[in-house]
Amino acid sequence: MFSYTEPRDNILVYSPWLLKKGLEEKTILVLDGQLQGKTIVAQLEGINDRDNAASLMGWEVFIKSEQLPASSEDEYYWSDLVGLDVENIEGVQFGKIENLLETGANDVIFVKGDRERAIPFLLDQTVISIDLVAGKMIVDWDPEF
Repeated sequence: MFSYTEPRDNILVYSPWLLKKGLEEKTILVLDGQLQGKTIVAQLEGINDRDNAASLMGWEVFIKSEQLPASSEDEYYWSDLVGLDVENIEGVQFGKIENLLETGANDVIFVKGDRERAIPFLLDQTVISIDLVAGKMIVDWDPEF
């Protein structure tokens, strides 16, 4: 499997996994696993042969948010940011965060409203404030960009 956790093999710390494919969902316990190149090899409860393992191809792996450690101040899980309303410091509404991208230099939020905007995620620079309770992010960003 491929994991987006940092470091990549951190996905093995979480059990159970919620597997989803289309409208189907199932919960499965992680028994063991290891990093192998850029992928993860995991031993899952009830998956004892190649055919069983092959039956899981194409399934996406999720964990419940309650399984994650609490974030510290000025740290945010991407899943908490998706869906936030975004406006600039002048009160111009940009829309909602639809996605985030890690670029290496800095993360970028993609905001979709009247059009799509890509805004660098730089706390205290382009991102002025985040209020998860109110569901709002304030950015210092020109509405013409």
